[in-house]
Amino acid sequence: MENNIAEGKTTATIAYITLIGLIVAFVQNGEKKNKFAGYHIRQSLGLMCTGFALAFVNIIPFLGWIISIVGVIGLMVLWFMGLMNAINGKEQPIPLLGDLYAKWFANL
Repeated sequence: MENNIAEGKTTATIAYITLIGLIVAFVQNGEKKNKFAGYHIRQSLGLMCTGFALAFVNIIPFLGWIISIVGVIGLMVLWFMGLMNAINGKEQPIPLLGDLYAKWFANL
């Protein structure tokens, strides 16, 4: 298990760095499947989808703006927690939504 984490740590960390990093990590993990990297790719993909959903909520005047501002701040905190988990070699779900992301993207 330790070797699996060590091999996938770089790919897992790259997954949290912008959309391009997520795509690069997805391609890298497609060649040589790593469970640890795959877990963090799913977490990062979930955060990315949540960010896109918040962008659409921003269209609604006033209430949507407030939800978007609070959501973006929360999303940044969750993103940082996921990134730190990847760097530290922890396979721990992101609070609140991490278990759902793992379930929704289980086939990736």
